[in-house]
Amino acid sequence: MKRAVAVCGAVAMLLVAASAFAQAKPNFSGKWMADAEKTAAAMAGGGGGGRGGGRGGGGALTITMDATMLKIERENPNGTTSQTYKLDGSESKNMQAGRGGGEPMEVVSHAKLDGAKVVITTTTANGEQVSSWYMDGDWLVSERTTQNGAQKTYYKKGM
Repeated sequence: MKRAVAVCGAVAMLLVAASAFAQAKPNFSGKWMADAEKTAAAMAGGGGGGRGGGRGGGGALTITMDATMLKIERENPNGTTSQTYKLDGSESKNMQAGRGGGEPMEVVSHAKLDGAKVVITTTTANGEQVSSWYMDGDWLVSERTTQNGAQKTYYKKGM
């Protein structure tokens, strides 16, 4: 009898641990607005570097996310752009605005879950950039690193 109780207890602990691990996966779904004040404060406080904190990171986002994909729609003055990433590390192809407002170009990305973060590595003609998306309290953070430095953009849900 004691053995059965011990086995049941061990199984219960494994189930609790498995459910806690499953809950650790992020879900950024929703509408988000860039928080210019928080982003500027992070940049001024050494939270980033390189080329200014606002470059390409502002505006409104609509994110759709499930266990297999992340879709980011950005609203900008020229309309809405959309990128979709497979979260299994396989190749995802998206269009990206050309440098300095030039012609859009196709880029190849590989996205994966890394704990509570989504890490996206994108290869372009200008080099490689790594973007990490994660929650910091109530803020969604996009942290991008390129050969020119790093920048963070903070988004607040439903602002």
